[in-house]
Amino acid sequence: MLDVRVKSLIPMKTILSVIVAATLTTPLFAQSAVTDAARQAEVFYRQGLAAEKAGDPAAANKAYAAALKENPNHANARYSLGQLQLNFGAIAAQGREAKFGAVVIPVFNLAAASLAEALAGLQVIIERQSKGEVVPNFVIQDPQQQLAAVRISLNLKSMPAKGVMQYLMEQAGAKARYDEHAVVVMPR
Repeated sequence: MLDVRVKSLIPMKTILSVIVAATLTTPLFAQSAVTDAARQAEVFYRQGLAAEKAGDPAAANKAYAAALKENPNHANARYSLGQLQLNFGAIAAQGREAKFGAVVIPVFNLAAASLAEALAGLQVIIERQSKGEVVPNFVIQDPQQQLAAVRISLNLKSMPAKGVMQYLMEQAGAKARYDEHAVVVMPR
């Protein structure tokens, strides 16, 4: 009789050690993947909050959706996404107002100008100072022509556009609302 034995190149003890190690570390890898997804979801959620605060509801929506894709149980992202849907227009208006207000007007001089002339001049200066990024569309809603007779005189230097607008509104006895496509000016 012929006795043929195959000698294993890897000792059985080593094979068992590898199997035990793999069995013990698999849950750690799975837990690590879950932790990474939760961390990434939190990063997206924070990006959404920042975008919302900056007045960019589209970017906030995208970030919240990404957070929920990473972690469908992220309660804060789910809540914020719902609130964003309810307040989308108001957040966008805040963003437009912030962009408008960030433009610095180097010099703004008026002598007995009408409100319409003052707003036309402000529009040109804002467009020039922002290099075309901010182009306000001013609309005067004044059915009783209360603002038509108002004359405005100002001499301002190095002031944000929002500050110039506030001075204009005070002198004219008007108020402004930042809508989606226009800055609407009306009597107080």
